[in-house]
Amino acid sequence: MNPGDRVHVDRADRTYEGVLLPSSTDDQLVVKLEGGYNVGIDRDAADVEVLAEDVYEIDSSSSDDGASEVEFDEELPTISLISTGGTIASTVDYRTGAVTAQFDAEDVLRAVPDLAGRANYRGRVVANILSENMEPPIWQELAEAVRDEIESGADGVVVMHGTDTMQYSASALAFMLETPVPIVFTGSQRSADRPSSDNVMNAVCAVEAAKSDCAEVMVCMHASESDDRCALHRGTRVRKNHTSRRDAFETIGAEPLGIVDYETEAVSFHRSHQQRGESDLSLEADLENEVELLKFTPGMDPAFLDVAEGSEGLVLEGTGLGHVHTDFIPRIEELVEDGTTVVMTSQCLEGRVCDRVYDTGRDLLEAGVVEAGDTLPGTAKVKLMWTLANAEHVPEAMQTSLAGELQERSTPWN
Repeated sequence: MNPGDRVHVDRADRTYEGVLLPSSTDDQLVVKLEGGYNVGIDRDAADVEVLAEDVYEIDSSSSDDGASEVEFDEELPTISLISTGGTIASTVDYRTGAVTAQFDAEDVLRAVPDLAGRANYRGRVVANILSENMEPPIWQELAEAVRDEIESGADGVVVMHGTDTMQYSASALAFMLETPVPIVFTGSQRSADRPSSDNVMNAVCAVEAAKSDCAEVMVCMHASESDDRCALHRGTRVRKNHTSRRDAFETIGAEPLGIVDYETEAVSFHRSHQQRGESDLSLEADLENEVELLKFTPGMDPAFLDVAEGSEGLVLEGTGLGHVHTDFIPRIEELVEDGTTVVMTSQCLEGRVCDRVYDTGRDLLEAGVVEAGDTLPGTAKVKLMWTLANAEHVPEAMQTSLAGELQERSTPWN
């Protein structure tokens, strides 16, 4: 009896049938039921019959580059599954109750048998971490892995990633890569072992999105609390807005790019986007790591700006139209004179920076602050890291939309 086997389980007066999943302990069986929910069962209390062995057969052989493959069907597209860890590739440690990132790409395929028959898959592990441990060097490694997979013939790429920092990683790849195929980030708010896990629907919808004609970096997550559809968010305009809801992700300042209907598998787009094959594949992965992001709050000591001393860049998350206390302005001017690019964003979820309305804003512009329009603060930090390393004129680049991060108009849609 091995993960991937279809099993029938008798326990007391209840029976279960489904696919056996990997478990973090020998004392527990984890079975994915037909409805998508998972159940944990004490081995000692269960009578298990194997109905079929390895119903989703995975070739565990790996190539020299760390990639693994399953059997190919020439009539199906090839989707590369790249794992970085996170909750979608996690299980519960039954000794502590904590969620641990420990599955590789093959384990995810076994955990989501619904992926079978939708595509040919290549599996690749770039990292095995929870997303709070994500770092810019891993963004670069991830971008290179995505480039390599596309060069090797992948028709689309799905990146499995923890949700807490997914928006940063998606932004990073959106700036680093010109892509002729879809690159879709997905994850789950609840681990595969939990009955309310969202991993199956998110993974299935992400694969369907990766087969679509939208050649952009997208984030695919639940569009509502129900298991009905996933939203496709542009990687540079998305934000995680709730700690635990399954529909935690939102496109800020616009409607999502598109929707994937889970039942019909239909993918529809509501906004203009880059078409498959429209761009040639290219990678510019250099980043300037000496960039800080600082949120201004009332009563903050201007000495907090010292965090940016000697740095190449600073993104300020100002109030309203992009303001900080007037006492900050002389120190900001010093930073600019010393060669630090200072970029202003807003703490508001909707709208854009405009420092020409009030005196403080005009003084900030005089000090050399660069307005970032309606670019999200986290995206602005990633963009500044990229532009400092790759753009000839950084202020102009920060005020130009490079990957859909800066909109001409900010219009709430809901």
